[in-house]
Amino acid sequence: MELRELPDPIPPPGGVVVEVRATGLCRSDWHAWAGHDDGVPWPLVPGHELAGVVAEVGAGVRRWRVGDRVTVPFVEGCGRCTWCASGNAQVCPDQQQPGFTHAGSFAERVALHAADTNLVRLPDGVGFGAAASLGCRFATAYRGLVARARLRPGEWVAVIGVGGVGLSAVMIAAALGARVVAVDRNPGALALAAELGAERVLRAGADAEELLGELTDGGAHVAVDAVGTQATCAAAIRALRRRGRHVQIGLLPAVDGHPRVPMDRVIGWELDVLGSHGMAAADYPALLTLVSSGVLAPQRLVERVVTLADAVPLLPAMADAAPAGITIVDPTRRDDQIPTLGGTSPAEPPAGVR
Repeated sequence: MELRELPDPIPPPGGVVVEVRATGLCRSDWHAWAGHDDGVPWPLVPGHELAGVVAEVGAGVRRWRVGDRVTVPFVEGCGRCTWCASGNAQVCPDQQQPGFTHAGSFAERVALHAADTNLVRLPDGVGFGAAASLGCRFATAYRGLVARARLRPGEWVAVIGVGGVGLSAVMIAAALGARVVAVDRNPGALALAAELGAERVLRAGADAEELLGELTDGGAHVAVDAVGTQATCAAAIRALRRRGRHVQIGLLPAVDGHPRVPMDRVIGWELDVLGSHGMAAADYPALLTLVSSGVLAPQRLVERVVTLADAVPLLPAMADAAPAGITIVDPTRRDDQIPTLGGTSPAEPPAGVR
């Protein structure tokens, strides 16, 4: 990883160039850097959770103008296929992904494809930092719980791993009226999970499965693997009661062969195994309404705001990091403008930001 000057991006046909005001530092970026994803072109600018202002508009774009405040899902649908037409661009077979298939948002500007399908207009009350935190972790957790697991009020939810996506799942599940148990090794992350609505928190360990079963009277209705390892996937599945629903959000790359999953439990207990791969732009309005109204407050998950230069060592270090929240990169800032790594971005109100 290194910081260097590159030529300004050019808007593709049907696309735009966005001036990046905030972009999230996500474990998915680390997976790409570590070589866990096939087909990533090198060298590459990472970054896929972003918000900013439209700076240039390409040929054929109808809905967007220079100066519009926007965010974008990390999956850019092609805008032409039946999946995009049905509002399911998150599974588009011809999708693009900033930071994976083309240069991403760890930069002052980023080019985005199929703008009329993929861009999302930001309400005035939603800041850039909050919007950037929605792009991958928060939106994926929201869709995983709402559209995939169809979570109902009063149900127990076990969230295994409370980093950025796990804390998002805790906040969303609690806001939907569910009862949440959060499991993690990091005491700071567990403390924040309790603040965000977790009814109980458990330190990950040999007795966590038994304790969770006792707390939930036989297991959770819904479990979320928010990390993406063989161990956390198995722990989430074993946290479920019979006929429960497992949501896999953390990536499970086949680094040492395909991970072993306790399918005997899945079969014997008739468990549902559900994937959640982001969320299409068509589904953002309902989420943004909850954010604008204050029902959901993704800005509370922001642990720190850093510069592009700060992000250079932070991304490789994510292999062993145990963050209690989300790190946001502000490409418009320099080291002399951010007094400490824990400082809040001027784009966000300080209240409620950790």
